[in-house]
Amino acid sequence: MFALLDKIPYALLIPAAAFMLMAPFTPMPHVLEKLIMLKNGTLSKPMDIFDLFFHLIPTILLAIKIIRDISR
Repeated sequence: MFALLDKIPYALLIPAAAFMLMAPFTPMPHVLEKLIMLKNGTLSKPMDIFDLFFHLIPTILLAIKIIRDISR
């Protein structure tokens, strides 16, 4: 199930995660904006929820890959 994730090198996954966490660079990264909305209880639109998960996908994949490599 994780064979595809094992094939993705860290050299690709780390910059992708960093970029998606910071995008867009101005005025405020979407992840930060959406986390503030989540804290305030205003993250209710489906598009906002999708946008949060979309920007977190590379970071989630990176975390899974790191956990898998450590547990081996």
